[in-house]
Amino acid sequence: MSTEDWEAEWERVLWKKKPYPDNYVPRSFLSSLSRNRESDAWPLLSCHRHAKRRLANFKPYTYWHLVVLSCPISQHLASIFVFLAVFMRLQQRLLDPRALVWISAGVFLTGYMTWELLDCTAADGVARYTNRAKTLKASILVFLALMSLSPVLKTLTAATSSDSIWALSASLFILNALLADYTASRPQSHRPERLTSVLSMNAAISSSVVLASRLSDDISVFGLILFSVQAFALFPMLRRRIQAAARPLQLIVTAFLSGLSLILTYPLSATATYLYTFCFMFVTFVAPGMLVWAQRYKNEIRGTWDPAVPKVNRRLSVSR
Repeated sequence: MSTEDWEAEWERVLWKKKPYPDNYVPRSFLSSLSRNRESDAWPLLSCHRHAKRRLANFKPYTYWHLVVLSCPISQHLASIFVFLAVFMRLQQRLLDPRALVWISAGVFLTGYMTWELLDCTAADGVARYTNRAKTLKASILVFLALMSLSPVLKTLTAATSSDSIWALSASLFILNALLADYTASRPQSHRPERLTSVLSMNAAISSSVVLASRLSDDISVFGLILFSVQAFALFPMLRRRIQAAARPLQLIVTAFLSGLSLILTYPLSATATYLYTFCFMFVTFVAPGMLVWAQRYKNEIRGTWDPAVPKVNRRLSVSR
């Protein structure tokens, strides 16, 4: 047979007896090659040479969409610098610790009301009443526990030099920023906390404890630890809920925290202000632009030689 006859008769099957060898490659083999495209599933028994991809999975990034997606990282960095500014003001006696306790209480009530507004359409009345009772009980227990442990925490690092404390605190905050969970949290998703998220929170609380131990009185230690619990344990949960439910509110929170961090940091240290400004600009505006620029080099080649992917009915498999 001629090559033209082989081209007309060629099929991608091995169970038929063909006049051409098994390793024969026709000229039309690369006709279905595609770049940066991906289908949801190949038909399991489809071996036709003209089979095409059905769904384009390559979606080019847009700059402003990536800027919005970077807001959780910007918020987390801003919360770290706000906490450090509060600590410096307490250490230099520029902030009354009693005022910090009242501010923390007001922030907690504001955050809880925001959570309730976002969750009002996602849970029934009985579940919401139960959640309120659990929240009130946990808040009272945390408040009393921190108040009773403040004298102990004040003397926790009395025998440790300040240089070691600053280095340990900086390392823990860097670990907190790297391991934090920046994904959105849907209402009633019941998704368990990731291990990295738990480690991130523990790192931030540990750093807050060692910093609070350098303060002079118990009420300052109590106010700083209470503020750290809200900033690194409660606010990330609210941030993920806002990220999933209210994008305009997410932009408002990002702008507010960024401005607050600059206002609190600049009178204390110009170097820290420049450092935060650089981190904010890079994460929010420069990194999305770099990702948009780099996607032009994305070159994912697909073709009929890829293995078939079974398309399973997810709902049916879950019900079974």
